[in-house]
Amino acid sequence: MDEFPPMPTPEDDAALSPVMGSAVKRQVLVCTAKSCAGRGSEAVLEAFKAQLAEGDLLFSKANRQGEVQCASCGSVGFCAIGPAVLVYPEGIWYAHVTPADVPEIIDSHLKGGIPVERLVRKRLG
Repeated sequence: MDEFPPMPTPEDDAALSPVMGSAVKRQVLVCTAKSCAGRGSEAVLEAFKAQLAEGDLLFSKANRQGEVQCASCGSVGFCAIGPAVLVYPEGIWYAHVTPADVPEIIDSHLKGGIPVERLVRKRLG
């Protein structure tokens, strides 16, 4: 039976994964699974990335001081509400998000801490 190599220490992982020691305060997940993608979620994801980068908020290889990590994700199980956007650590699930909604979500929620109520469909917290 093959043995697995020893598991790296947290310090080893931190040296290889800069996000572990970063200033990230929030995570924005944009569903890009089939239903959401069919409703334009790729454009929503790109709008978030572009506008967060423009505001120097996007955590990336180019900006390790960014406070917001933005990524695509698979189905979140709410196919009928897509494009769906999830914001953590608050656990806010937004529905029917368009690229035009992105500046409001960034200004109100990500910068100001106040969710955009007209788009909120679920709260996990």
